[in-house]
Amino acid sequence: MTSKDRKSGKNPKNRNVTVTLREDVARWARIKAAEQDTSVSRMLGDLLEAQMKHDEEYDRAMERFLSTPARRLRTDATPYPERGSLHER
Repeated sequence: MTSKDRKSGKNPKNRNVTVTLREDVARWARIKAAEQDTSVSRMLGDLLEAQMKHDEEYDRAMERFLSTPARRLRTDATPYPERGSLHER
């Protein structure tokens, strides 16, 4: 699902995929899904969608950051502080 689809409210067609898991992971996933009253497929789909949204948000934030002009942290007449003064406790 693209961000455009989410914004427009469209629900694109779901796709079936095959996932291979170690037996202990599959057992754990079935138990977790049952505890959440859902299926392993839905639980995995929700997890992947959340990661996708996180990645998209990160990419947008990085684009915003990189699109701002660089700024000077000091003037040529002002020296950087000494390391020791920054880390005094």
